[in-house]
Amino acid sequence: MNKSKLWSVALVALPATTLLMGSAASPEPQPTTITVRNPLPLLRRVETISLPLAKLPAAARQFAPANLRVKDETGTVLVSQLIDSNADGQPEELLFQTDMPAKASKKFTLIGMPAGTAAPASPHTTFSRFVPERTDDYAWENERVAFRTYGPVAEQLAVAKDPNGTLTSGMDCWLKRVDYPIIDKWYGRHVHEKPFAYHTDTGEGYDPYHVGGSRGTGGTGVLDKGKLYVSRNFTSYKTLATGPIRTIFELTYAPWDAAGHQVTEKKIISLDLGSNLTRYEEHIRSTPALPNCTIGLTLHAQNGVVKGEVKADPKAGWFRYWEKIDDSYLGTAVVAAPRYIIDYHDHRTPEKDQTQLYVVTKPQQDVVVFYAGFGWQKNGQFASAQAWDTYLAEFAQRLAVPLQVHWK
Repeated sequence: MNKSKLWSVALVALPATTLLMGSAASPEPQPTTITVRNPLPLLRRVETISLPLAKLPAAARQFAPANLRVKDETGTVLVSQLIDSNADGQPEELLFQTDMPAKASKKFTLIGMPAGTAAPASPHTTFSRFVPERTDDYAWENERVAFRTYGPVAEQLAVAKDPNGTLTSGMDCWLKRVDYPIIDKWYGRHVHEKPFAYHTDTGEGYDPYHVGGSRGTGGTGVLDKGKLYVSRNFTSYKTLATGPIRTIFELTYAPWDAAGHQVTEKKIISLDLGSNLTRYEEHIRSTPALPNCTIGLTLHAQNGVVKGEVKADPKAGWFRYWEKIDDSYLGTAVVAAPRYIIDYHDHRTPEKDQTQLYVVTKPQQDVVVFYAGFGWQKNGQFASAQAWDTYLAEFAQRLAVPLQVHWK
């Protein structure tokens, strides 16, 4: 009897185990047919499909992971990426991407190629790395957005009152308006042309976004009796993947105090091609258990007055801020599954960098998964706040109703 399996593909990585190479005496393996179905009445662009290698049919598992390829219905070999999310040298999943029409299905074929067969080149990529040449940032990007956060040397300099220091665990937005990587180039300008040259737009974008002591876009903390307690800069990092579809890395923080709770924190952060939102898998715990994990969006204010507009749909799971920065508009946002969400607060205060939108969540087994990022009007992706809201509403729908993947 021909058995098949059904798998729901959400916007997450799906863990699996190791594959074994088949023997030369095995019969010619048959291709594996992959059927992807979109249950939503919604066009889904650039969806990432994750195939857990250990759950695939035996025919597919006879091939070395590096030799697996995905073909679409026209016979075109698609760009794909193997992911080794635990850094043990053995990949657990194979990623590829596709657009999915509303209420439609597509078929793909998983085949094995001879060793050494070149994979198709991708016109775009994701990227992340530690940046010691700018003190010790960690930066990441895809073809739409870029971000960075700050390490222990930046904290030490800030404590010593050095102007090159930065003390914050907030998340910074780099506003790019080109679809090629800019991290190395912009930091190169910082080193070789002028310190902090990336604050000036020369045609590729720039960094006008102020984080300071705020949470930036998606920094976290613990809210207790109206006070937000936060970590300091990350203390260590681990790059897990960079490639044409997904980059993944891990940040660890020193233990910190939240109203008498001794907190340990680790973030597993990933960004897929085609997405404006970074995925955060926040591991946060203490004994006794924390009352919440609160995700922040800074609300930039001038003379105590917030410059932009807050909007939220807590039942759907999205929260955003739309503001003018220089000669264009920027939308920032947090999206999470409603099961995590307790409440949200539009927190206004004269205290510097502390006017913020708080999204209060309840960790499940000490983990909260959420997404945070931005859309910039000047790069042509979002012409208005309404366009940004539509993107967030559809993102939340996609998160709630994953694609269905069936193979045999």
